[in-house]
Amino acid sequence: MTCCLKSEEEKEIIRIHRQIEQTIKDEKKKLAREIKLLLLGTGESGKSTFIKQMRILHDKEYLKDNDKRAYIKLILQNIFMAMQSMIKAMDMLEISYDVREHIELADMLMSVCCESVTTLKDPYLSAIKSLWSDSGVQKCYQRRREYQLIDSAKYYLNNLERIQSPDYLPSVQDILHSRSPTTGILQYIFDLPPFTFRMVDVAVSEYDQTLFESAYESRMAESKALFKTIIDCQWFRKSSIILFLNKIDLLEEKIAYSHLVNYFPEYCGPKGDANAAREFIRSSIVGLNTNQSKIYTHYTCATGS
Repeated sequence: MTCCLKSEEEKEIIRIHRQIEQTIKDEKKKLAREIKLLLLGTGESGKSTFIKQMRILHDKEYLKDNDKRAYIKLILQNIFMAMQSMIKAMDMLEISYDVREHIELADMLMSVCCESVTTLKDPYLSAIKSLWSDSGVQKCYQRRREYQLIDSAKYYLNNLERIQSPDYLPSVQDILHSRSPTTGILQYIFDLPPFTFRMVDVAVSEYDQTLFESAYESRMAESKALFKTIIDCQWFRKSSIILFLNKIDLLEEKIAYSHLVNYFPEYCGPKGDANAAREFIRSSIVGLNTNQSKIYTHYTCATGS
């Protein structure tokens, strides 16, 4: 009979080996419960807003008071950006101001660099209020599909009295309406037991709008092109695809005066019918699926409470 005694070094090697094996097993179990969601969409389709909504619902540490204060600067910049966009459009669309003196207020606001804005005080605050109440600016706003204007313009400008307060703390809705272009790749994790989510988005209200990135390209056309690229990509052939038809609230508002048939001659549904319009848009996008991939469709409003 022989006796094999392991050295201390061999014992340590065996211990480390077992530890590594156990770590691998644990990681496999963890990954088996992890669902990866790749959120893709064109500019202004609501990707960042959708993620903010998910974080509000499922991340208990998100949006403490300090987090909310961090959005104040962005919200103020959005207000100035919106007003400057309308001032530029007034000239482009050849719309006159209701009050002649408002031309000087417009010039003063145009001299401001939006990226440097950190406060909302007079004379700029009064100028913004005066211009927003100008009937000419209101006409310009009604024609917003003809130029680039952030979706949250009306929301913020109608809430100036609250936002101008010295102790202003952004509400959840204020934060959801804020617009900041996404750069790079961002990743967020949400725990929804027993699964962990590691977070395609198409904006259906933008059938008559052009891209921020290109004033000559339809947002809807770009969204459809991106969707087609995704479903045809070999890397996504075996992936489940969720199509988020976002900004339904804006579609319902816009369809009353901006007729879908003017932009899609093949549309034969009734005018001003939001349900018919969104079904047409859904069908036109899902119809691009020539690979018979499984697609789950959801109509959403990311800024809803």
